[in-house]
Amino acid sequence: MNVLEKVKVQVPDEHAIPSLEGKVSAEEWKLRVDLAATYRLVALHGWDDMIFTHISARVPGPDHHFLINPYGMLFEEITASSLVKIDVDGNKVGESTYFVNPAGFTIHSALHMNRDDAHCIIHVHTTDGVAVSAQADGLLPLDQHAMLLCGDTAYHDYEGVALDLDERDRLVHDIGDKHVMILRNHGTLTLGKSCADAFLRMYYLERACSMQVAALGGGAKPNWPNQGVPEKTAQQGSMAFEGMMSALAWPALLRKLDRVDPSYKH
Repeated sequence: MNVLEKVKVQVPDEHAIPSLEGKVSAEEWKLRVDLAATYRLVALHGWDDMIFTHISARVPGPDHHFLINPYGMLFEEITASSLVKIDVDGNKVGESTYFVNPAGFTIHSALHMNRDDAHCIIHVHTTDGVAVSAQADGLLPLDQHAMLLCGDTAYHDYEGVALDLDERDRLVHDIGDKHVMILRNHGTLTLGKSCADAFLRMYYLERACSMQVAALGGGAKPNWPNQGVPEKTAQQGSMAFEGMMSALAWPALLRKLDRVDPSYKH
């Protein structure tokens, strides 16, 4: 059976997928719900790219397993029970009729395997994010959102579709100890100790990219902040994305998602 046939026979229906609640640990189930919510929120904000791009989360425990999207499902369809659990070699753990995108495995496994704090990784291809990734100077400190992130942003040069496992070493080297990465001519990536942390960083990054595209596209000369201000703001940002901000923003986002469509919890 080829890939197209596999996708054809897989009809995403949350009611047809058996619930895993009570069949996995309480810690894994909570993570599944949070990760499914992250997929839905990315779709709600318009950052998804049909069935492409990926969000992954490391499963608690010593086995180095992580959850990723079932390839062929839209982000707005993903549920806690439909997420696929795989090991660091890309092999499925447990039963699932779905398979995963090899490029998603390459990028995400590299960081999960080498960063203890990479519990959740978000990678998207938005119009404004890709536009900034294609600009020679990358993310510019033109607004507060960007300045909060600039000191924590790394860059990785484009090497083609991420199917080559050798690229993992270069991804790890390029991101270093930072939590935000602009994949040149490709897209954006954030990581965090939780889905909430990674999502909040991506929210600020995508907003910063949109503001940069709008500011540069307006035709007027940009107003650069005073010397020392970007550095001060970056230092403030280093303390902003884990803790209080996530603790306040994430429950509010989940309340909004519950009002829109609570089926992600299935």
